[in-house]
Amino acid sequence: MTLPQGLAFAIVGTMMILFVWGRLRYDVVAALALVAAVVSGIVPADKAFSGFGDDVVIIVASALLVSAAIAKSGVMEEVVRPLGPYLTTPRRQVFALVFAVVVLSTFIKNVGALAILMPVAFQLAKRTGTPPSWLLMPLASGSLIGGLITLVGTSPNVIVARVRADIVGEPFRMFDYAPVGLAVAAVGLAYLTFAYRLLPKDRQGGSSLDAAINIENYVVEAAVPEGSPLVGKRAAEIGTLDEGVSTVTTVVRDQERRHRVTPGLRLKAGDILLIEGEPDSLERAVVRAGLQLSGPAGEAAAEGDADEVGTVEAVVTGSSPLVGETHGSAGLCDRFGLDLIAISRSGERITERLRSVRFRPGDVVVIQGRLDRVPDALKELGLLPLAERELELGRGRRRWIPVAVLALAIGAIVSGLLPIAVAFFAAAVLLVLTKALALREAYEAIEWPIVVLLGALIPVSDAVRTTGATDLIAGWLSVATAALPPTGALALIMVAAMAVTPFLNNAATVLVMAPIAASLAGTLGLRPDPFLMAVAIGAACDFLTPFGHQSNTLVMGPGGYRFGDYWRLGLPLSLLVVVVAVPAIAVVWPLSR
Repeated sequence: MTLPQGLAFAIVGTMMILFVWGRLRYDVVAALALVAAVVSGIVPADKAFSGFGDDVVIIVASALLVSAAIAKSGVMEEVVRPLGPYLTTPRRQVFALVFAVVVLSTFIKNVGALAILMPVAFQLAKRTGTPPSWLLMPLASGSLIGGLITLVGTSPNVIVARVRADIVGEPFRMFDYAPVGLAVAAVGLAYLTFAYRLLPKDRQGGSSLDAAINIENYVVEAAVPEGSPLVGKRAAEIGTLDEGVSTVTTVVRDQERRHRVTPGLRLKAGDILLIEGEPDSLERAVVRAGLQLSGPAGEAAAEGDADEVGTVEAVVTGSSPLVGETHGSAGLCDRFGLDLIAISRSGERITERLRSVRFRPGDVVVIQGRLDRVPDALKELGLLPLAERELELGRGRRRWIPVAVLALAIGAIVSGLLPIAVAFFAAAVLLVLTKALALREAYEAIEWPIVVLLGALIPVSDAVRTTGATDLIAGWLSVATAALPPTGALALIMVAAMAVTPFLNNAATVLVMAPIAASLAGTLGLRPDPFLMAVAIGAACDFLTPFGHQSNTLVMGPGGYRFGDYWRLGLPLSLLVVVVAVPAIAVVWPLSR
């Protein structure tokens, strides 16, 4: 063993211990590893930051941005919602949700696909009485499986493609992962459709602030313009625009004259409607009926463009100076530059125009204003902001632009017109230019710790390979696997990646193990491709812990899961993945040279 090899082992070994220890963030650990590698001399100083300009970093960051735009668009909710009446049993619900998340995570980040479909799962559970715990973990597992199908589905695939380019001279292409990924996805879908019963059904998800303050329906005020599809129709027919969820509670006609909503009352242009419903249903009704938010909404927001204006959901506290005041008397617009978009009051239906409503403690309001003013205004007004929920009332979403942009990017990649990194970066820029995603939202969508981890560990991984440390480890492994057939060595690599990834982060696992797997293949006289595929699949398939992947973490609280629940569903699934993936890899990517 040479000195550079010993230093490489020491740095990687210390890094792995720090990852398992968990007291330092993984991006900080990666940065420390890079500093140590540069100081020790195994990474030249002029190559220290080469990783941040690597195609891997560009692809991952751009894919995160595209995922955020797809999530914001609400397209998947629109596609899945009509299926609701047919999804009456838990088995149908699990099948539909897992199938949808597999398809979606094929082209966007798996955790983004999960975040899009979690609200749909909750709506199904609430409507049919299905335990959410039966739906959420299969949904998370499905998001991991779907990421196996394409290069951009998950970070391990992107990194493995780069390692292959270094070794063979050519990276994996966009759909090189599809044959094996589709086989695993099909078996995983079949398993999850029946295995959801392994999960407990009596667990309650963690409480949230939303539940604590008992948010009910919101009320918005909107005007019926000329040409609206509601002109001449009965007020009750607004329900046909959003699957019957929203309700017109009051019609204001001729300035201030209020009309009770009766079956025979037909709407006219110029009518002011008070509409009650959930945020998503209100948005659909407003957009589809071509309504215009009226009253106190829309004035302050006109001062800024879409990137400068934001919408916030907040609770009126008991000490708020708003208590007992109306929108006008409190000077929300004149003094603070805020518009009142909607209001929710527990246990009471609001029938007054929003400008006439006097605020009470516990009211939940949706206000809109310039982002640089909102925090100070909330503090001065004694409003408690809730978690951001992407309330887009009155600011119709450009639903299909992200889908069209993603399709263009994939078309450019498949046709060979653009490299993957350039195509996805161009897609990200186009989404910002078309305002499908605000510039602020674009920066927020990028997981900067992942970017730092990748940028820091890429040169460290290269150093481990160039010092010959990976060849040394491969030699030791070849002795250990001498009695195994080639498929046995392949299975060993996949299982090792599965075992390591909960502690290292899947990207770090691939950066450490992919060069070792490729060297082992060379030592055994086999092709590197199947071994690289095995590392990618093993690193992407952590079904056993709540902390190994963000998808698993995301569902833990809402599903009320415990650590052992992941083993209940995940251990058989992990074994199935190995049993299906190893022979599939051997067929698609022959082992022998």
